[in-house]
Amino acid sequence: MSESLRSLLVLGGARSGKSRYAGTLAENSGRRMVLIATAVAGDAEMTERILLHRQDRGPAWLTIEEPMEIAGAMEREAGGDAIVVVDCLTLWLSNLMLDGADADAAVSRLSRLVAALRGPVILVSNEVGQGIVPRTPLGRGFRDAQGRLNQAMAAACDCVVLISAGIPMRIKPAPAPDFHF
Repeated sequence: MSESLRSLLVLGGARSGKSRYAGTLAENSGRRMVLIATAVAGDAEMTERILLHRQDRGPAWLTIEEPMEIAGAMEREAGGDAIVVVDCLTLWLSNLMLDGADADAAVSRLSRLVAALRGPVILVSNEVGQGIVPRTPLGRGFRDAQGRLNQAMAAACDCVVLISAGIPMRIKPAPAPDFHF
């Protein structure tokens, strides 16, 4: 990330390459790398996923497991010689909603914080609104809340990259359309 870039939102679908992209950017930054991990190992399969992510990152990363209070962890770690990667906002939102927390208030607080951070910070989030409409009210509520979260983070971040099939595409700042032919 360049000197003027303090915050980046990396969006994409499941297994699109979001985490790998964010990790590579952090590794190439030359900074001390901090990962704020939001996953909770609720079953054996998730425990295995978390273990594989840890192995992929390697020992150079400081990992902070924080499923709910990511704003506080970001405030403590961002700036100085560190680059912070939050992986991922989707699981964070799910944790909040399942706990009965006020997700809208948490998103509002996080967006204000991201806009004010000394940085640099990379936020990873899933794009979930491009698939089928969920069948249940909880599923539809989550999809809608995830869309609002992504919009708030995109507005707060200096840059937004969409990952599809492992290919990054910058969507913010976007080039202005040119209607001069």
